[in-house]
Amino acid sequence: MQANLAGAEEDSSRRMGIVGACTSNMLNMIGVGPFLSIPLVLIAMHGSHILLAWLLGAVISLCDGLVWAELGSAMPYSGGPYFYLREAFGAQSYGKVASFLVLWSSVLTAPFLIASGAVGFSQYLHYLWPAVNAAGLTALAMAVCLINVVLLYRRITTIGAISIGLWILVAGTIVWIIVGGAEHIPSALRGQIDGGFPLTDTVFWKGVGAATLIAVYDYVGYNNVCLIGGELKRPERTIPYSIILSILLIAVLYIAMNLAILGVLPVQQSMHSTAIVADYMQAVYSVQSARVADLLILVASFASVFAILLGYSRIPFAAASQGEFFSVFARVHPTKGIPHISLMILGFLSACACMLSLDTLISLVIVIQTMIQFLAQCVAVILLRRRHTEKNSVRFLMPLYPLPAVIAFMGWLLILISSGARNILFAFAATLVGVAAFFYKSRQEQRWPFETI
Repeated sequence: MQANLAGAEEDSSRRMGIVGACTSNMLNMIGVGPFLSIPLVLIAMHGSHILLAWLLGAVISLCDGLVWAELGSAMPYSGGPYFYLREAFGAQSYGKVASFLVLWSSVLTAPFLIASGAVGFSQYLHYLWPAVNAAGLTALAMAVCLINVVLLYRRITTIGAISIGLWILVAGTIVWIIVGGAEHIPSALRGQIDGGFPLTDTVFWKGVGAATLIAVYDYVGYNNVCLIGGELKRPERTIPYSIILSILLIAVLYIAMNLAILGVLPVQQSMHSTAIVADYMQAVYSVQSARVADLLILVASFASVFAILLGYSRIPFAAASQGEFFSVFARVHPTKGIPHISLMILGFLSACACMLSLDTLISLVIVIQTMIQFLAQCVAVILLRRRHTEKNSVRFLMPLYPLPAVIAFMGWLLILISSGARNILFAFAATLVGVAAFFYKSRQEQRWPFETI
């Protein structure tokens, strides 16, 4: 797979530069998450010091981003993380398991990620249609997933226009929020700092870990450029600098938006709001403005489900087409030319996942990726650095090595531990099933470790 892909990349022109790469990252970072997660962060932190969670989320993301930056600069291939773990842990041995698990985690987390956007859609629709009960909202979220399967059941070649439109809507709404509450930001900032932090309180730090998990969910996406490394100009520079710039810019927007909302809405109201942006807009502007903002978020959340389902349905399809995943995902519709089996499986699983709560969906997305991929990559960057000790003037090397990798590893551990025993057990079980699936597939195909001489 690597040889074929690398060869294809040599023949293709790398057109996307630093600006396009930053935009690509931010398109994936700014979804509907920031509009859904503020109440969850407040609940986890018991209504105080939420700024700490957003700052820690930014630090962990930046340190982890440096891990992605070094790996992406060394191996600028499309589908990056598949190759990072394969190379680090042995391309002909344990790396095969690690790279298979990257694909496995994509299939597992995609339904939870898609469902979180659909649940967010139903929550914000409830602001405009308050008569709908909880069961009705769940059914509505499931319908959003299935409608998008129907919409995608046709020949589609790109999601660029949809992604850009989504980014304009969401980024514009964030700027609108910040401008509306700008005068309240200083007082909200003082409120976050006053009183100090209970450094020895274990309950407080458990809440910090849980809140940071939610914050990181909103930052995730800074690594998107690593998935398209074969389409970049000077990827050894474009990948690292686009990751760093994207995280810093989004962190500023998120922190300013949170402070603006905290400066206007009472904490108790914010903690129990299911459409916090609409409530905020109503307080700052008017009911009409709140409805406009609500409609913008509805459009953004629906488009987000559409774009994520389209993109993720292609991941197992591409891997299966190369013989690296189960062949059923490689089936193409005879007339429409789309990976219809992959699309239908992910769409059905996403609809089922809508029965879970939003905080559970967010936790499962991050916890599964942390256990299967993020922790492993922090180790992988150290293994690869030791293996390739020669200096390379072109390749990006993280500053203060290995400190960023160590901080990222510890941050992911904090998030994992704080996620709760149920989520950890689920992620562990999912990992074991993935390993079993790999060995089953390898045995069927007589590949490592069952290959015959």
